[in-house]
Amino acid sequence: MIRPLAVLALLAGQAAADPVVPRLADETATAGIDHAYQGGWEHIVGGGAAVFDCSGDGWPELFLAGGAAPAALFLNRSSRGGPLAFARAAGSGLEMDAVTGAWPADLDGDGRTDLVVLRVGANRVMQGLGDCRFRDAGADWGFDGGDAWSTAAAITWEPGATWPTVAVGNYIDRAEEAFPWGSCTDNWLHRPAAQGRGFAPPLALTPSHCALSMLFTDWNRQGRPSLRVSNDREYYKGGQEQLWHLPPGDAPRLYSEAEGWARLRIWGMGIASHDITGDGYPDYFLTSMADNKLQVLADPTSGRPAYDDVAFARGVTAHRPHAGGDVRPSTAWHAQFDDVNNDGRADLLVVKGNVSTMPDFAALDPNNLLLQRADGTFVEAAATAGVASLRTGRGGALADLNLDGMLDLVVVNRGEAAEIWRNTGPVAGGFAALRPQQPGPNRDAVGGWIELRQGGTVQRHEITLGGGHGGGVLGFRHFGLPGPGPAEVRVLWPDGTAGDWQALPGPGHWHLPRGGAPDPWDPGPAALGTGP
Repeated sequence: MIRPLAVLALLAGQAAADPVVPRLADETATAGIDHAYQGGWEHIVGGGAAVFDCSGDGWPELFLAGGAAPAALFLNRSSRGGPLAFARAAGSGLEMDAVTGAWPADLDGDGRTDLVVLRVGANRVMQGLGDCRFRDAGADWGFDGGDAWSTAAAITWEPGATWPTVAVGNYIDRAEEAFPWGSCTDNWLHRPAAQGRGFAPPLALTPSHCALSMLFTDWNRQGRPSLRVSNDREYYKGGQEQLWHLPPGDAPRLYSEAEGWARLRIWGMGIASHDITGDGYPDYFLTSMADNKLQVLADPTSGRPAYDDVAFARGVTAHRPHAGGDVRPSTAWHAQFDDVNNDGRADLLVVKGNVSTMPDFAALDPNNLLLQRADGTFVEAAATAGVASLRTGRGGALADLNLDGMLDLVVVNRGEAAEIWRNTGPVAGGFAALRPQQPGPNRDAVGGWIELRQGGTVQRHEITLGGGHGGGVLGFRHFGLPGPGPAEVRVLWPDGTAGDWQALPGPGHWHLPRGGAPDPWDPGPAALGTGP
């Protein structure tokens, strides 16, 4: 059942004040991000951004897919609160071609960030060595990179596992002469090897329908992940959006219509998740061509994965360009929920761009920045904020790149230079940047939840690695603090243990060690712009 109070409020058309709109300054020309996602038909999809710290100083670096051009790692040289500045890394080990996307994770639990790198060709797991250097660890870890056209990934730790599970989504068999109407190839599930370190041979996730986004998520809060897959093709062969059971020690299997999973067919390109409704369950925004969805769990008490689409009621259909003069339908790719104006409510970024030169879809297709009002509806603010680019977008990321407590933006474009914007405010309040830490494997508590309570309102972030389009963010999780009053925080750890509510002494960056109190963190000397 749909939540009655929310529906009544929306139907009554209750007036809600528009949220504060920050200005994001375009610093593409000065930040040092000279990069584009290049290539022909094998790179019509993909083109992601990964944001993570590889230097150990806490400042986030950028790894951008290059397609037919080499991928590039950019080291953060920004000053705290100042202009964004990056330098292209040399000799990092990541200068490879045919990269479609990458997701950061501490795969081996050594405290250094690794990368799952997807390619047109053999995928790679790149072990972080420190000082932003990487090596291909596929042979040592038993990772079979295959030889497919890989376009999506997600990472989790299944219950009791000491090594991660990695899902990889694959696209069309590029060897078929009938391209672009060839067959989709199988997705893969890389589970831990029997000895508990490294990967077993991958399992085929059959049927597969050209995945462009995947996400491990605890949709029903049962303490174990399921795998959502957003698919682009093969509806004439039964293709649809998918949700996979992952029973421990047993083969994965699809949720069925008898279990409540309704058939949904969209041109699925990206997944963003967040608890928008405040009921404690993740909601999902699904990007597509002219038909974006916002799914909320219809009845959390039923235990069934049945969802209502509330995109129209919430104002996030984003189905046509909001600027630029082109009235044809939009093509949406990367999506991300995060609080851009620090008012305690998650906003929504949607990166847009025509697949190539598809005449039935907009050629001028600006990105969306949808800010959430107090009543749960959203208002378009991209043009006012300054991020309504008309370039051909693919991947992107909202992240605090200069550690001033305001989220900045990077967008990867196909055939055109990547763009980067610095958030200069104004914003509605302060911020808390929170990063759980636990010993052993899964150091970043992937699969757990962070909850922040202030003034009777609870914000919740599920800790996931996946979704979006072509990349994701690993690091501090951003929360807006709209009021000056005290705040409390707790972590619901992946093994089901609920940490105690603890006072958050103030705004800023905080590590959340398992079994300990929030530990303040300061950028230190790197805040002066000396970089790693």
